[in-house]
Amino acid sequence: MGSADVMPGVSGGTIALITGIYERLVHAISKIRFGFIKPLITGDLDGARKSLREEVDFELFVPLLAGIACAVLTLSKVILFFITTYVAFTYAFFSGLILASAYVVYQKIDGFSLKNLASGALGLIFAYLFVGLNPIQANHTLPVVFISGFVAICAMILPGISGAFLLLLLNQYEYMLGVLNRLAIVEIFTFLAGAAIGIMSFSRVLDYLLRNHEAVTMSFLVGLMIGTLRLPYNKIAMVDTTSIMVSAVIGITGFALVMILESRFDYIDY
Repeated sequence: MGSADVMPGVSGGTIALITGIYERLVHAISKIRFGFIKPLITGDLDGARKSLREEVDFELFVPLLAGIACAVLTLSKVILFFITTYVAFTYAFFSGLILASAYVVYQKIDGFSLKNLASGALGLIFAYLFVGLNPIQANHTLPVVFISGFVAICAMILPGISGAFLLLLLNQYEYMLGVLNRLAIVEIFTFLAGAAIGIMSFSRVLDYLLRNHEAVTMSFLVGLMIGTLRLPYNKIAMVDTTSIMVSAVIGITGFALVMILESRFDYIDY
């Protein structure tokens, strides 16, 4: 998920879907109510520990957040290198990931209905238009960094909508990569604060939709993923014929990788 989140055009939520942890992740985030703060302030450590165990899925969050942090800190330079040096090949690989992910989610939708079709079409149109937006010329002050974290994290948990691409639109992507590479603590914590508030609020809405309107929500997510293919397509279409052939092979490899991962993780009992 961390590797995907630093790549414009790919969502960490897509990877969560591939590996079968998506619904558990959304539900686990929405369960956090910070009920442990009151007993902690009053000195009731046993009460705080009990509340933490009830609210926080440590078995999920500890390895997941550790993996995301390691990927973001170590791969930001690698991703930046590939996205600037091998643009078409990099986006072709992630196109395969996205297309296969959309197919995987489609398989999880029970039954066909006009409501599901309309929801998918709405997601496709929204993502297609969203990807075509021009970047906003924003500065890099701490309030803007905070808002960027708030907005980007909501996209990162949605399959098909890339948080990194949102940062591109807000003119914060390269700036935040630089912040990570030089470990600018103030900017990092400001961004994380915005992200924490954003994910806590948005996850509750998403958890409600998945629990009460799963088929319609999943259909919308399929549309989102297909619609975002506009971005990698635009990048790949600019290269010569030979590169397009190689890109096609790389894209098929990405597609196959997702199908292998999906077959591996689909049977894990969470």
